[in-house]
Amino acid sequence: MNMKRRVFLKGTLASSAVAVAVGAGLLSPRQVLAAWPKAAFEAKSVNDAMTGIFDTDLAPASDAIKVEAPDIAENGAVVPVTIQTSLPNVESISIMAEKNQTPLIANFSMTPRTGNFVSTRIKMGQTSNVIAIVKADGKIYSARKEVKVTIGGCGG
Repeated sequence: MNMKRRVFLKGTLASSAVAVAVGAGLLSPRQVLAAWPKAAFEAKSVNDAMTGIFDTDLAPASDAIKVEAPDIAENGAVVPVTIQTSLPNVESISIMAEKNQTPLIANFSMTPRTGNFVSTRIKMGQTSNVIAIVKADGKIYSARKEVKVTIGGCGG
């Protein structure tokens, strides 16, 4: 009985958060119900995932994008990542873990009211680069940072 209550409360809180975001103008119904880039999320390589989202796999590196993540993650199941950019007119921010079985972790559609950063926790199966792909003014840019994932959280 307690588990059903938790599931109900989580669902209620999640729907309430979306409703508040829509009401505040941070999300529009069009964005909430946007097409799911299924091929990109099922891609097995970074290049295929980028092609699935942006129709290209070319994204030059940019110093205007900052990837904040730990150098060493003792638990690959919860790696904190923050992506910030000073690029103007940001349209989307995507996060990829290069050596994950499916590298595309998230693709955030941005509006001028949402700011130029995202912060989340990601899952990494092994040591690899965390790649941020930012689309701004119709152009695509990238930045990366290597995160070492330790086995069993023992630091070795």
